[in-house]
Amino acid sequence: MKRIDFENGSVTGNILGATLPMLVAQILNLLYNIVDRVYIARIPKVGTTALGAVGLCFPIIVIITAFSNLFGSGGAPLFSIYRGKKQENTAVQIMDTSFSMLCICGVFLMLIGFLFARPILVVFGTSSNALTYAYPYIMIYLIGTLPSMISIGMNPFINAQGYSTIGMLSVAIGAVANLLLDPLFIFVLGFGVQGAAIATILSQTLSAAFVLFFLTRKSELRVRLLRKNEVPQCTGYAKDIVSLGSAGFIMQLTNSLVTICCNNVLSVTGGDIYISVMTIVSSVRQLVETPLHAINEGASPILSYNYGACRPKHVRKAGAILSVMVLVYTAVTWSMIILIPEFLIRIFSSDTVLLKDAVIALKQYFAAFIFMDLQYIGQTVFKSLNKKKFAIFFSLLRKVFIVVPLTYLMPYALHMGTKGVFLAEPVSNVIGGSICFVTMLCTVLPELKKMEK
Repeated sequence: MKRIDFENGSVTGNILGATLPMLVAQILNLLYNIVDRVYIARIPKVGTTALGAVGLCFPIIVIITAFSNLFGSGGAPLFSIYRGKKQENTAVQIMDTSFSMLCICGVFLMLIGFLFARPILVVFGTSSNALTYAYPYIMIYLIGTLPSMISIGMNPFINAQGYSTIGMLSVAIGAVANLLLDPLFIFVLGFGVQGAAIATILSQTLSAAFVLFFLTRKSELRVRLLRKNEVPQCTGYAKDIVSLGSAGFIMQLTNSLVTICCNNVLSVTGGDIYISVMTIVSSVRQLVETPLHAINEGASPILSYNYGACRPKHVRKAGAILSVMVLVYTAVTWSMIILIPEFLIRIFSSDTVLLKDAVIALKQYFAAFIFMDLQYIGQTVFKSLNKKKFAIFFSLLRKVFIVVPLTYLMPYALHMGTKGVFLAEPVSNVIGGSICFVTMLCTVLPELKKMEK
């Protein structure tokens, strides 16, 4: 079974070897929700309304994903650092701790969701008409909470051991299943929006089963649930995992918070039609950000491993390669958003009424997209090198302290209406991204120079 050699392989080769399968995996993973939206938007007579309603479920789905990454993205860098230090027993304990916390959290979130889904959707700005589609969708989706969290949260531990192709395959299984099952349940069996949710949870279950099979039977370092007598000694690892994973967790939760705020303001300033516009804009963002996420996640274990092995030159080189790949990709994608926005929008909806407003909104929202790169690069380096405080602070800065206030200030205080909601994002990218990147350079580079001595 082919693995990436973190110890002896070249930095460039390792990053490419991890990133390319990760890219394929992330694109396939994107199909879970994207395919749902594409099919839902084409349900006869109710497609546009149903699309907006399912868009109102995204914050709940994001919260589930955020908890998955809290333990997965929090544990995997520590796992890689200890592998770099040749302390494999500690690495395994960290993986087992992550897995145990993930399973407990998955069951807890599912129960909370079942009890409070309806009032949560109402708080998120769901109208009585939209609730007709949103509530059944999310109630079915919640059944697959644990499989979803296992497939997302444990995949980083496959990649951290160098099995990037297996990590890609685990995602491919679920994505292909969803692609085939969606039209079957939505149109052939006539389940509509509920059919999209059924297809998703069945697909996630297949993916989770493959991940568990590999990590318990085939990988070099294998996972299991913690035994009762192991819990006290792993408490410290649990704290480290949660504190390191908090950066990504906060970033995703604040993304959910921003979506809620945007939907609330748009429902007042633009009505239900702009909820659907925001759903499309968010879908395009997810589409174009997926490769960025893959590049960053592919570079993360290489940064972590070499940092743990005290190889500052390799860490610097990995950071430089990461930056170049992210900037080149964004330049290409940004050009597409500016030049052919209609093409991207039509992927998600063929509604001509939406198209005009969505094109304007898309260009406004992505006006300073390249500055988001600086946030991505800085956050990835901080997380990979176990710089928890910086990672958490910059997760909060851009979204909570900049975007959320601007989402209310620009439409109301500055009288910009719906335009203000979409322009809040680029303003935050410029401010938050620049501060994050400069701070990363000023803190990490001096530490690497000291490490060389």
